[in-house]
Amino acid sequence: MHIGIIGHGIYLPSTYMSAAELARATGVPEDVVACKFGVRRKPVAGPEDSTAEMGLKAARAALADAKLDGSAVDLVIWCGAQHKDYPCWLAGLYVSEKIGATKAWSFDMEAMCGSMMVALDVARSLMLAREDLGTVLLVSGYRNNDLIDLADPATRFMMDIGSGGAALVLRKNAGRNAVLASAFRGDGSFSELCVVPVLGSRAWPPQPADAARPFFKVPDAEAFKSKLAERTFPNFYAVIREALRRSGKPEKGGIDYLAILHFKKSAHDAVLAELGLRPEQTTYLDEYGHIGQNDQVLSLELGLAAGKIRDGSTVVFVGAGLGFVWASTVIAWGPCTEPASAETAHANNAQA
Repeated sequence: MHIGIIGHGIYLPSTYMSAAELARATGVPEDVVACKFGVRRKPVAGPEDSTAEMGLKAARAALADAKLDGSAVDLVIWCGAQHKDYPCWLAGLYVSEKIGATKAWSFDMEAMCGSMMVALDVARSLMLAREDLGTVLLVSGYRNNDLIDLADPATRFMMDIGSGGAALVLRKNAGRNAVLASAFRGDGSFSELCVVPVLGSRAWPPQPADAARPFFKVPDAEAFKSKLAERTFPNFYAVIREALRRSGKPEKGGIDYLAILHFKKSAHDAVLAELGLRPEQTTYLDEYGHIGQNDQVLSLELGLAAGKIRDGSTVVFVGAGLGFVWASTVIAWGPCTEPASAETAHANNAQA
């Protein structure tokens, strides 16, 4: 038995912020924004692009790609941002209602920018364990750029954060694009080093001035960056190699395409060098910036469109979430040789 990806979708707002605009907002030279930070432009949500609405648009695109309507979905997992349309609110149920997933149940989960990989692993585990889950929708929306004060030097390293939505449709014994295995690492010593210090229960009730400062803050930027630099790369490499091992893939030569989150160009190049990958085995997202847990699905779509991913490719998703969590998932793209059971094949045909 296997779980495969049968549909994928992306939504990007039509409004972009250019490197020149970022330079004016941050005081960082435009060539440094474009070349060092690796942001030539990034999509930024408009008033109509709430977090859930962007996820909904991506979900509709993924269902269309899968040639399904919402009634085929058994479970909707929201793996988008906590910065949603309303506080204490389930975005997954909203998406379920809007797509007509009348038989589906839903829950929201969060691992920051590692959420898509965590959701893939959670969904895969649930689908293998439960007979009543044949088709699952993973959906994410993200506009954490709202929470970045570009004028604050301590958080300018997050200037690449933009907006967007992503979704994946998973099916039991799909016959293609099998999700093989995942790996994760966490480090809670980062949990309070970069937070939005207002509008949470630690600072409740809100004060009148809080509405003007709902931004991430880093009390000690140099210490934070130093600690992150020390721990990021070892954990990145560890989760990739562990996910490959769990998938039965070799560490060397086991990756055909790396769907990696956006970060500064030097860090991107360092990961490729460590893994022995060529630039054409990934996509650098300098035309998109970082749209959170959506980066890997965006990279997947760009890789497919460019012919970098073909049947038989081993695709590795990798990302990291503030807090900190590192996450990786391995996918065998293309036909799966494992035969589906007659019972599952019948169910899949009925849902299609």
